[in-house]
Amino acid sequence: MNQKITGHTILTGLLGSPVAHSISPLMHNEAFRLLGLDYAYLCFDVNEDKLATAVEGLKALGVRGFNCTMPDKNKMCELADKLSPAAKMIGAVNTVVNDDGILTGHNTDGMGYMQAVKDAGHDIIGKNMTLLGAGGAATAVCVQAALDGVASINVFSIRDRFFERAQRMVDTINKETTCKATLYDFDDMTELKKSIDNSDILTNGTSVGMAPNTDACIIPDASYFHEGLIVSDVIYNPQETKLLKMASDAGCATFNGMYMLLYQGAEAFKIWTGKEMPVEVIKEMYFSA
Repeated sequence: MNQKITGHTILTGLLGSPVAHSISPLMHNEAFRLLGLDYAYLCFDVNEDKLATAVEGLKALGVRGFNCTMPDKNKMCELADKLSPAAKMIGAVNTVVNDDGILTGHNTDGMGYMQAVKDAGHDIIGKNMTLLGAGGAATAVCVQAALDGVASINVFSIRDRFFERAQRMVDTINKETTCKATLYDFDDMTELKKSIDNSDILTNGTSVGMAPNTDACIIPDASYFHEGLIVSDVIYNPQETKLLKMASDAGCATFNGMYMLLYQGAEAFKIWTGKEMPVEVIKEMYFSA
């Protein structure tokens, strides 16, 4: 990258902790360069306890916008002046835009997932989904899938301290969208098998199977799969989780979370700049196997 910083350079960036490993600066700065935009994207290691101070500082400096990653996504909801419908339903913000001191929080994670579904060649609108997990990524996927028109979503979550929050999310989806959402205890394997049997797509929205614990798999065995089932994973490291390999061996179409990462970033890019990220070039540069 051969990009010059000028007196007019517009700043964007990423807040979270840790952030040093993030691919976001590479993709955004290259996209700015390709389009000839005088923007720059930096990472700032900011934990939740310093987030309010950091946000006020960025706001005072006139920063155009920023992304939030863990552990800052939920706290950012409280700090934004406005929330997009998806961010409000999800209860988490991953993208903020600053319009003359008014901060609007968005959540583009679910948009990224739904675009990744299309990118993989599938259409799940009006169809049935089984979703594993109710954490941040899973919630974003669930809400956006419901907003986009997926007919039904069965969410399976362990009965932990977030189970009640997951129930509120499901209730909101049923109230505010046409999607039929239902929450189940993940320990109910009979109901899980039944749900997958009646689903067009199975999505793992948990971290089970992510490096370094690559031997873990959230589904017990291949008997849970059926002909025509699409199996996806929000994980992108490794690119083929044990779940995806097992599903692929069983004849299912599969895709991982790599392009979800790309497309959520592309949506943020558009929110800040009003322009489309050159995703095909960025995909070739940073997301090719």
